[in-house]
Amino acid sequence: MNFSAVPNAGLEALSKVLEDLTPQVRKAARYVMENPQDIGFSTVREVAEAAGVKPNTMVRMARQAGFEGYEEFREHFRDAIRSSEATLSGRARWLQDVQKRGGMGELYAQMAESALRNIEATFSATNEVELQAAARAIWESRNVYTLGVGVNHANASNFSYLASTGMTEFHAIPRPGSTGVDDLAGTHEQDCLIAITCAPYRTEVVEAVQVAKAQGVQIVALSDSPVSPIIRAADFGFVISTETPQFFPSSVSTIALLETLLSFVIAMSSEEVAERVEQFHNRRHQLGLYHEDVT
Repeated sequence: MNFSAVPNAGLEALSKVLEDLTPQVRKAARYVMENPQDIGFSTVREVAEAAGVKPNTMVRMARQAGFEGYEEFREHFRDAIRSSEATLSGRARWLQDVQKRGGMGELYAQMAESALRNIEATFSATNEVELQAAARAIWESRNVYTLGVGVNHANASNFSYLASTGMTEFHAIPRPGSTGVDDLAGTHEQDCLIAITCAPYRTEVVEAVQVAKAQGVQIVALSDSPVSPIIRAADFGFVISTETPQFFPSSVSTIALLETLLSFVIAMSSEEVAERVEQFHNRRHQLGLYHEDVT
């Protein structure tokens, strides 16, 4: 079940007032936004304890979000839980069968399940309207910068590489020997930045987003929480699921969403872009860059 697939007035109200809340109430709100599945049927005392605040702080949070009290606030989470129930028996049976093998079979099942769950959670948390709006901003931009560090540098670079087979002015940053902030120095409102970072959030990505925002650049952000600093600063924010049984965060849903976003950009692009992609691959064939079996 992916809770965020269902519209929720409680989450929407919190996101609008988050910056105006006192530190303790904001702490409670952050917990709710990051753990909405815990709210519907837990008591106010249980949620408060998990959030590290007092129960009356939860009540103040609900009222400042525009509800009469915590019970009215919680009812929206119950509605979302009821609405998002779905059976995935086929997938579950397959995973259970793999897990019964034991040893590496169990690890295989855990990794497969987390990958499928991340994809499901990420795609059900957004929709084609949001993706289309972000894609249009990218297509209409003068320059498009893709920013990620660590593993997300590879993800950002892959997006720019694929886009550049048919379009120009896509730049993966930070460039070698540079910083994201330096690479964005000459940007303005005709440009777009696609930024990626997940908890623990990389300072250089957050700072680059802030600089770009101040210069009028449109921000497309991919992160793992609706309260991520780059999501909150973004014009188009997409929450991705990165859970995995291993020590490293999963990039599966990040790559899948970026590929989908790029497909939207291509879909609304000009005929010239399709011709460039075709020319790109034809040239590679002519240069012998693709191996071809001779029979």
